[in-house]
Amino acid sequence: MVISNLNTTRILELVRFIETCLQEIKYFADLSEEEFLSDKKNPPFVESYLRRSLEAIFDIGRHILAKTYGFKELEYKAIAKELGNKGIITKQLSDSLLMMAGYRNRMVHFYKEVTPLELYQIVKNNLSDIEQFIKEINAFLKDYSNIKIH
Repeated sequence: MVISNLNTTRILELVRFIETCLQEIKYFADLSEEEFLSDKKNPPFVESYLRRSLEAIFDIGRHILAKTYGFKELEYKAIAKELGNKGIITKQLSDSLLMMAGYRNRMVHFYKEVTPLELYQIVKNNLSDIEQFIKEINAFLKDYSNIKIH
């Protein structure tokens, strides 16, 4: 069901933004825990780029759901669920996005509880979830473009 056309240019701009954020924080994945924690500027740097990439992810999801299914004003966790329910992304990625939504909310609303060590562990272990989102959204956009042409 297509309610109105997706702004694919805007989505691709956000995808490129996410890729830029990832490039900025991937450097830290190569650091040891001790190296990462030894510079007090590292955690806020990572947190900022991680939060921005997550917000761009959910902006993309909200736009797709609004334009293709008429959803209005969804919170981040609902976006994660509906992207999976509608087959826009895999169920596995939808589950990961649900966790990311919770973490983004934690960074914004419970920022004093976010620790440098957990940010390091995310950089070390979870950036592939963001990379998977990029792959699946690009595949969705390719399918969407093929459907719109025919």
